[in-house]
Amino acid sequence: MKKLTIAILAALAVHGSAQAGFTEGANAYNARNYALALKEITPLARAGNADAEHLLGLMYYMGRGVPRDYKQAFAWHYKAAQQGKADAEYVVGAMYYTGNSVPQDEKLAVQWFRKAAEQGHPDAQYALGLMYRNHVAGVPQDVVIAYMLWNLAAANGHKNAVQQRTALARQMTEEQIDEAQALSRNWKSGMALPTQSRSGAIAP
Repeated sequence: MKKLTIAILAALAVHGSAQAGFTEGANAYNARNYALALKEITPLARAGNADAEHLLGLMYYMGRGVPRDYKQAFAWHYKAAQQGKADAEYVVGAMYYTGNSVPQDEKLAVQWFRKAAEQGHPDAQYALGLMYRNHVAGVPQDVVIAYMLWNLAAANGHKNAVQQRTALARQMTEEQIDEAQALSRNWKSGMALPTQSRSGAIAP
């Protein structure tokens, strides 16, 4: 799915962190001083700091400050994902989905996307919404769940989710939209996401 791949690539960005010792490395990375970022981040990553593991994984993924190495990128992201770092969970899911440096495994991709989405990660919510909308990766087609996920992602500023939700709404009944809106209102970050809706499932 081209749209999903684009969404994955667009999300490979670094967000600021307030953790002591990490800020210098993140600031250096964002200032494109990759040598300094590597110097600051590597010891923290080796000590098990999830933010540093994620950033080091990005540096290997993008080839910034280090030779591009997708296997190293996956390894560091996986370490961070195992600690519940949502950004890393999303990237692990993306790499499983595309088969980048690991055997392609759509089932594992969905699992990692869901973990990140349940923490409120908008890119993961968007990607999972595409899966529900288009019945891919073994995910059942369900327009209500897709709308719900895009609603949540849109609330976090995901512009593509806004566009997809608007287009999908034109094909939905009032009952389906009402259910999707109710599911969105009642969901809070950290809660399990529903796997099916009452009115939105589409038979294969």
